[in-house]
Amino acid sequence: MYAAGGTHPLREPCRASLQRAVEQRLTLVTDAEVLQEILYRYFSIGRGRIARAVYRSTTRLCDEILSIEEAHTSRALELLEQHAGISPRDAIHVATMEGVGMRRILTTDRDFDAIPEVVRVDPGELAP
Repeated sequence: MYAAGGTHPLREPCRASLQRAVEQRLTLVTDAEVLQEILYRYFSIGRGRIARAVYRSTTRLCDEILSIEEAHTSRALELLEQHAGISPRDAIHVATMEGVGMRRILTTDRDFDAIPEVVRVDPGELAP
């Protein structure tokens, strides 16, 4: 969302990291919760047109969209009980990643640093 948003210090590092990932032909994966976050955020501020564009760009950019299942919400509950301070959405992302054997996440969200099951890749590190 930083890459698609307005002026922000994280906009260009996020754009550059996504561009580099595409150029390097990295497999990009997201989950349905990310798509829900996009819709919620933009429609809640009356920016439906932007929501559609960001949603479509995300689904085109990603090689796979992971579903959220009950097993993921159950694991998210465990993660929330184990790691004070993480958000339920972050816990869902981690649980979904674990479900397919993924450990790396490209995000500016430093809250993931507190979760040993995850290796956070900062977009600034991936950008040229």
